[in-house]
Amino acid sequence: MTEPASSAHFTDGWMRRFAEAAHRDEPLLTALDQQVGDGDFGANLTAGVDAARARWDRLPDPGSDPSAPLLATAEAFLDEVGGTSGPLFGLLLQSLAAAIAEGGLTTPALADGFAGGLAAIQRVGDARPGDKTLVDALAPATDALRSTAPNTPAADALAIAAESAWDGVAATARLRARMGRSSYLGGRTEGIPDPGAVGVALLLSCAQAGTPDLGARLDAVRATG
Repeated sequence: MTEPASSAHFTDGWMRRFAEAAHRDEPLLTALDQQVGDGDFGANLTAGVDAARARWDRLPDPGSDPSAPLLATAEAFLDEVGGTSGPLFGLLLQSLAAAIAEGGLTTPALADGFAGGLAAIQRVGDARPGDKTLVDALAPATDALRSTAPNTPAADALAIAAESAWDGVAATARLRARMGRSSYLGGRTEGIPDPGAVGVALLLSCAQAGTPDLGARLDAVRATG
């Protein structure tokens, strides 16, 4: 069955808003990562979306396949972005694209895609909830999608998942890092949200019209920390 054009336009718009947000918020993401990591998260995210832009423009019929913009973005992150975060975002988007290609842009397919991405990321990095990584946003977002009624419109389900991801971001600010470079900083990571978790929440929030105000979101996280 051919997907309605609006489904493909939805995922195309979603990825383009993510690219816009990554560029706009690159200084905030870099500043955050400089406190707890290598300081390259913002640069890696913008490198990925820049590589993806060229691939979106080469899609033969972007109006007919909602999985195509997601797969193109996944391949850009997997093929052209170094560091740790680029490949992890690539794995998440690759799983999401595969699930939507099979099940369409539906809430059950989104749940399957995020669950598959979470499993792939955990196989690669062995991170678990509580380690202060992007898993702390991705796991609650996946749980939210799984518990959302199957007939819920995809945009509404993603909005619910985004709020769960932001709750996960807030939780990371109260944690001490147990994995990666951040783990060597001990108590200095407490009070600072994990950049990868912020990236996951940002990705989910960009499924909605407009782009989220990341500065306001981070202020809210700090206020509850």
